[in-house]
Amino acid sequence: MAADPYSTLGVARGADEAAIKKAYRKLAKELHPDRNKDNPKASEKFSQVTAAYDLLTDKDKRARFDRGEIDADGNPAMPFGYGGGQQGGFRPGQGANFDFGGGGQGGGDFEDLLGGLFGRGGGFASGFGRRQQPKGANAAYRLTVPFVDAATLAPQRITLADGKTIDLKLPAGVETGTQMRLTGKGQPGPGGAGDAIITIEVQPHRFFTRDGDDIRIDLPISLSEAVLGASVRVPTADKAVMLTIPKGSSSGKVLRLKGKGFHKKGGARGDQLVTLMVDLPVDDDALVEFVQGWKDKDRNPRGNMGV
Repeated sequence: MAADPYSTLGVARGADEAAIKKAYRKLAKELHPDRNKDNPKASEKFSQVTAAYDLLTDKDKRARFDRGEIDADGNPAMPFGYGGGQQGGFRPGQGANFDFGGGGQGGGDFEDLLGGLFGRGGGFASGFGRRQQPKGANAAYRLTVPFVDAATLAPQRITLADGKTIDLKLPAGVETGTQMRLTGKGQPGPGGAGDAIITIEVQPHRFFTRDGDDIRIDLPISLSEAVLGASVRVPTADKAVMLTIPKGSSSGKVLRLKGKGFHKKGGARGDQLVTLMVDLPVDDDALVEFVQGWKDKDRNPRGNMGV
C-alpha cells in the first residue's frame, strides 16, 4: 500500500490546492529522473510524489480518502474487521458464534448463516470481506512542449513504455507543472493497469515570454519607423501579422494584439503585448551630424523626474 499522500508531499491534511501544488513542484524538481540518473530510488520516489499529488488534487478522490473509503492507491479500503487474526475482528455478542475475521471456528458459521440468507451461489456472502484486486502502479512521464505548441495547443506525440505512440491533446491553460492522466496506460496489475501521469514542461522561447495568459515580445524598430510611423510584420505564436506603429513612438511603448496569447481555461485567449524598442544605427555619420545641429538635442526628457 502506498504511503499517506499528505506525508509523501509533506503537507498538512487541511492544506489547500496551492500549498499542495507548491510542495509537489519542489519535490518533483528535486527528484526528477533526469536529475538523478544514478539514483533509482529518486525515480521511485518521484513516482510516489506524483501519485500523491494526483490523488490530492482530485477533489472526489481526496474526499473519499479522507473519509477512509479508499486507500492511498485509490483502491477501496478494507471493510471493518477484515483480515483479523485467530480471534477474529468483531464479535456482536457472546451468544453469536460467528467471526468477521474468518480465522477461527466461527468464520464457517458466519458463512453458513449468510449462505442461508442469500444462497450459496455467490451474491453477498461470496463477496463479503474481499478486497478489490489492486491495480498496477501509475507510470510517470515528463513531456517537454515547445513554447509555441503550448500557446496554440498543438497535439504532442508521446511514446509510452509499452512502445505505443499516441497524439496527446493539450488542455487549455497548460503550463509547466500541468499534469495529464491517461487511464489504463500504466503498469499492469491484478485489478487492471494503472494510469500514465504526464507532467508538462513548457520550453522557453528565444524571443517570446509568458505573462499569465499573455505573451510578451520586445520588437526592434528603426528610428524612421518610430518617428514617421509604419506598418511592420510581427511574429506571433500562430503566424506573423501586420502591426501599425504610431507616428512618434518611443522605446518602451506597448501595443496589444488581441487573442494572440495562450488559450485560457474558460475558452478565450490572452493577448500578445508588443514592446517597441528603437534600434539606432551604429556609426551613422549623417545621423550624428543631424543630431548635433538639431534644436531638440538640449531638451531634458527627464525633467519631470527632478533630475
